[in-house]
Amino acid sequence: MSPAAAWCAQHRLRFLLPALFLAPVLYFLLSPPPAPPFVGIPASGELLPSGSRLIWAQRRLVEWRPCRWWQTAPMPAPLRRNGYVRIDCYGGLNQLRRDLCDGIGIARLLNATMVLPKFEVAAYWNESSGFADVFDVDYFIEQTRGYVEIVKEIPAEIASKEPFKVDCSKRKAHFDYVETVLPDLLEHQYISLTPSINQRRDRNPSYAKASYCQGCYNALRLNKKVESKATKLLHTIPKPFLSLHLRFEPDMVAYSRCAYTGLSSKSLDSIEAARGEGRKVLTGDAARLWRNRGKCPLTPRETAFILQALGIPTNTNIYLAAGDGLMEFEGFTSVYKNIYTKSSLLTHEDFERMHGNTKAALDYYVSVNSDAYIATFFGNMDKMVTAMRTMQGLQRTLVLSRRAFANNTAAGLTGDQLAKAMWDAHRDEYIKGRGLALPEHCFCEFNL
Repeated sequence: MSPAAAWCAQHRLRFLLPALFLAPVLYFLLSPPPAPPFVGIPASGELLPSGSRLIWAQRRLVEWRPCRWWQTAPMPAPLRRNGYVRIDCYGGLNQLRRDLCDGIGIARLLNATMVLPKFEVAAYWNESSGFADVFDVDYFIEQTRGYVEIVKEIPAEIASKEPFKVDCSKRKAHFDYVETVLPDLLEHQYISLTPSINQRRDRNPSYAKASYCQGCYNALRLNKKVESKATKLLHTIPKPFLSLHLRFEPDMVAYSRCAYTGLSSKSLDSIEAARGEGRKVLTGDAARLWRNRGKCPLTPRETAFILQALGIPTNTNIYLAAGDGLMEFEGFTSVYKNIYTKSSLLTHEDFERMHGNTKAALDYYVSVNSDAYIATFFGNMDKMVTAMRTMQGLQRTLVLSRRAFANNTAAGLTGDQLAKAMWDAHRDEYIKGRGLALPEHCFCEFNL
């Protein structure tokens, strides 16, 4: 052995022992700080330091994923079309999108060429933007090719006249579009159609259902201008974060016909002003049954209580996806302090210049791409956000159960007992993949 090798063998422990002791210290100093608890998930069922369990840590038994059948084998539409159909959409962005998704399936059902939809001016929503102001038109047309034909323009001889108006929005239960609408399409060759709100899509033939799924969940992308604003907003939110769609505005509370105690006089006056003549507050047994069916919106204070029961830490970064007029918000911010909104993150000039649909699109984009999403009321936006998060494999999504909260408070539960009941109800929903109400012909259950 050479002198150098002999010296190394003799003294290697002198170098090795300090290295062994220094390694953990260096690892601790150089490692990034741990993520907040709601994203840095412990093992399933493990208790957090606070003693509460974390909803996202629970091992799911079932997941919903997009079904393969409609993505892999669309049935091409016949070459000969029966005419042109334009879908007329009303309301805010998420109502517009609901009508548009239905319209895509109906156009295929009628074997019609679909003209770009018309977003009706909605005075109530203070809105005047059109389809192209929000969505990427070329992408929409390209992604629906093979499912349904969509065109930007129609022949001059047809475009010169107004389409024949067919309003199906008030139709009840299931009815046959082919039987009731196709004769008008064949006669006039160009119709404008408002879809039924209550249509049973699951009874449509597979080619119409496939067109609905593809058009709704793979073809609607924000245009570059809106997506750029949404991406910029997303990047300004501290990570990780939870997006919360909290609904407690005067009009929706008035529409619910529910009575509340403990609200401020300002909130009560706002609700009464929004109520009008036809929406009287329910009383007696009718009010009790209505609330126990989960028809009454959760207050911000009740929402904060449920989030705590689910183990969501009070220092969680929360993006508030909500419109104007949210009442009793201090009941939430007294518990959860790290709240961010589009109005607080964007410049005043940018925010004031935006259409209502653009503001809704920002909330939608941030919510779809958030680390976790919770909704307090399962409306049109929540249905679309949960579906798109499912498309992307983002499973930390939950809709709070108004029914569970109402029934347990009616049974007299409060404090820790009520918190445990909320935990049990929502854990069951989460691990079994329920509570999302996804269209079953577009999404399928997968056992884990």
